[in-house]
Amino acid sequence: MIKKIIKEPVYKRLRNEKTMNALNNDLSRQNWNSVYREKDVDIAYKCFLEIFSSLYNKNCPIYKFKNKFAKCPWLTTGLQNACEKKNNLYKKFLKQRTRETEQRYKSYKSKLTEITRYSKKVYFNNLLNENKYNVKRVWEILNNIIKNGTKMRTYPDYFTDERGQSYNINEAANGLNNYFVNMGPELAAEIPKCKTSKDNNPPIERIPHSIFLSDVNENELISIVNNFKSKNSKDCEDIDMKVVKKVIYSLSKPLTYICNFSLRTGRFPNQMKIAKVIPIYKSGDKHQFTNYRPVSLLPQFSKILEKIFNDKLASFIEKHNTINENQYGFRENRSTSLAIIDAVEEITNAQDKKKYAAGIFIDLKKAFDTLNHDILLDKLEVYGIRGLALTWVKSYLTGRKQFVKIDEYTSETKEISCGVPQGSILGPLLFNIYINDIFNVSKLMKLILFADDTNIFYSTDNHRELIKVVNTELNKIKLWMDYNKLSLNLDKTKVMFFGNFNANKELSIEKNNVLIKSVTEIKFLGVFIDDKLSWKPHIRHIQTKVSKSISIVNKSKHILGYNSRYLLYCSLILPYFTYCIEILGNNYKSSLHPLFLLQKRAVRIVHKAAYLDHTNNLFYQSRLLKLYDLVDFYTAQLLYRASGKSLPFNIQKQFLKNEGGFKLRGCWNFKVKLIRTTKKSFCVSVCGTKLWNSLSNELKKISNIQIFKKMYKETLISGYENKRI
Repeated sequence: MIKKIIKEPVYKRLRNEKTMNALNNDLSRQNWNSVYREKDVDIAYKCFLEIFSSLYNKNCPIYKFKNKFAKCPWLTTGLQNACEKKNNLYKKFLKQRTRETEQRYKSYKSKLTEITRYSKKVYFNNLLNENKYNVKRVWEILNNIIKNGTKMRTYPDYFTDERGQSYNINEAANGLNNYFVNMGPELAAEIPKCKTSKDNNPPIERIPHSIFLSDVNENELISIVNNFKSKNSKDCEDIDMKVVKKVIYSLSKPLTYICNFSLRTGRFPNQMKIAKVIPIYKSGDKHQFTNYRPVSLLPQFSKILEKIFNDKLASFIEKHNTINENQYGFRENRSTSLAIIDAVEEITNAQDKKKYAAGIFIDLKKAFDTLNHDILLDKLEVYGIRGLALTWVKSYLTGRKQFVKIDEYTSETKEISCGVPQGSILGPLLFNIYINDIFNVSKLMKLILFADDTNIFYSTDNHRELIKVVNTELNKIKLWMDYNKLSLNLDKTKVMFFGNFNANKELSIEKNNVLIKSVTEIKFLGVFIDDKLSWKPHIRHIQTKVSKSISIVNKSKHILGYNSRYLLYCSLILPYFTYCIEILGNNYKSSLHPLFLLQKRAVRIVHKAAYLDHTNNLFYQSRLLKLYDLVDFYTAQLLYRASGKSLPFNIQKQFLKNEGGFKLRGCWNFKVKLIRTTKKSFCVSVCGTKLWNSLSNELKKISNIQIFKKMYKETLISGYENKRI
């Protein structure tokens, strides 16, 4: 692969405070009557977009940007002039060769180097602070520091499709677009057809009520826009959310009109259905189409309309408890960690009762891409999305198009025939509705889902019965997926048997003549889980990831101030420690000790301390929690939510309050479970209860979780003062 240094930036849009103020002024003075008098939402939106684009291009034009200092953006105009002066002093020295000219040149160069280093430090510190919530951008900035600003082309000079046909770089955009567009339909066509039966199409309880789409007002629309992240990624119209947020007050009236026009007529504007797709490399051979995934950049204004409808639909769905309790994906107050807690409690409960337990971790191929529109619309009608709302969803799904952009090369636009839009706001909720009736397929097994991540758990007293039931129920699941055009990847579907019993060697799950492989560890919702629930594989995974992050932060510490190093710790290192720490952290201290050593090393780098310096005061000065206290901190937050009964039902039922009508000393406590096994004692339902019961009543009585977190953190950190650890 030929690596080419990209000369950038080549073209730039003139956007600063002055040009944005001018754009706002023009938009606020604009007469939008041409939009309001249109009787067709497509024409109205097209007219709106033409006016906006015209004023945007007028006030923020694109120009060719030539700057030999482009690779050093920390060099201000003053420093650039100083560099020119330094070069002139050097030329003068070469010409005259006197001690005086040499001294003047060296003195000036020394001062300029010092100022330039300071400017570079300030530039990167400010850049990191601006992007502190964008981990991907933080990594890019760090790589820029370490590699000294050199950027390499991310795409190879040629590509190969699944049939072995080669494409050069200017042909690859069309080739990739064809691959992405055809991927879903081709996969759906491979799924065997099956007749309707109670196994593959279990009855869905019909909701008698229907959704009503009320109008949105300007204040609601402005609030929705302001809650979007200020991203720089540009859509097919070269518009990003950052500029929309800056001009939304000037645009709110015509945009509110278009959104309400769309909801009233049940039509989603066609120009909002065009996605710009950027191919992102996954792994493997960079020349292969199959090793790229599409990232769709949808029109910014379409996101606003989607969000309005999504909020109304989500409110209706939650009001009628439509989505099953065991679906944890893309729902308010739910997360992957709660899904894992649910699974772990299920497994350990079985082990504590001396039962055999199994987990089947199902792999679905491109589930969002194979979703059948007709089946989805039928299910929506049953769930109460009828009339104009159903017509609107149908309009939203059909006639969508996309094109692929690779560097400066753009493909032709192609129509998408199935699936929900990648990168959309509404897509995940529609998928949750689509897959919701899978919970009706099996009455014996427990399904835990996070969107399309499907996991099944079952336990029984007899291991042979375990195999029989799992095989039977898995067959029902497969039939349901075939009927609903979801592709079950049997080769990547795995089974895990939990606990110590010799029968493991005899156990096998088979489907369609494919033996489902039994594994002792697997990645489950971002956590490596093993059959002993020791969490050792995941702890090793954290060690590897954190070590790499520490190495990169260490290499860049010379150019970053304390605040930036602290920010890097919080954004690149701390998330590895805190993800599901309430689950795997309640463990033997010896298991967590390697992670604690890494954490201390990271904190020393934040403070630029010596390798063997004590870290206790460093934690105290930075107001950072030690690893073992992080476990308690996150566990206590979960119990606080349990105290307020704000957890999903399956988690909430694990925590029972002490009974009694009097407010005695223990009235804020939870009941401690009677358990048999050590593994169960490590569960949040047990160790979390003990931790909560040990807290002071003052903490338990706090009515706001943010205040609780602040107070409890201060309690933990206050214990570090004047200690040497």
